[in-house]
Amino acid sequence: MTPKTPPPVIKLKGLHKSYGYGDAATSALDGMDLTINKGEFVAIMGPSGCGKTTLLNILGLLDKPTDGEYELSGEPVDAISQSRRAQIRREQIGFVFQSFNLLPRQTVIENVALPLIYSGQTHTSRLMAASKTLRLFHLQNREYYMPHQLSGGQMQRVAIARALVNQPSIILADEPTGNLDSKSSEIIMQELSEIHNRGNTIIMVTHNSRLTSYADRIIYMLDGRIDTDSKVVPKKPDLAAKIPLSAKRRKVNASKKKSTKAKPAVKKVSKKKVVKK
Repeated sequence: MTPKTPPPVIKLKGLHKSYGYGDAATSALDGMDLTINKGEFVAIMGPSGCGKTTLLNILGLLDKPTDGEYELSGEPVDAISQSRRAQIRREQIGFVFQSFNLLPRQTVIENVALPLIYSGQTHTSRLMAASKTLRLFHLQNREYYMPHQLSGGQMQRVAIARALVNQPSIILADEPTGNLDSKSSEIIMQELSEIHNRGNTIIMVTHNSRLTSYADRIIYMLDGRIDTDSKVVPKKPDLAAKIPLSAKRRKVNASKKKSTKAKPAVKKVSKKKVVKK
């Protein structure tokens, strides 16, 4: 028997979201259709007010659509109870926001351990899991720092560690580099890229077109709908450029160049003058 194809991680059909009533009603999402498969890195772009954050909140079960269908791993979301929603958010979805949302009076390791409070683990087990996750982001030396003692990039890395501590399969990132400088932004995106390479599904909202180079799919939204949806063709790495020459190879290459440049020695033959008698 052929293996059964798993359902998409996210499937939306005719999704609508409106705020307000009557003449004051505002449509944030207007009949959106979207399918995201496991392991994709999707970047969502668009002007302010086009519905990007509203979409992310619905995908993360923080908000409900006004109309339409939403299936999460093949399960209709509208049939899920509030307690089940909370369980899914706790176990399957990790959130990374533009504002780091760290508790100022808790240490770094305590902030990372927060999502595990309702997991039934002991306090020591939670701290051990948080410490293990912090090591992935090279923050083991900052475990007992307070948030105000960290740089912006370090705080965002702590926020990502907190999103990953319960090993979710889906990461939702809303402008994860919006408050960071270019160098810190690059570090954060490299971290997210590594998370994606481990098999996680990542959906990232961003205004920065440079960050889309890390995604394998780019969706551009306009007026609550998908305007364009394109796959990104990955660039083939130049492996030759990444492999440094060893000392031996450099020596051989240098000798080859020297031998090709050297001219063969020519023996000068002196010409004798012929004296006529």
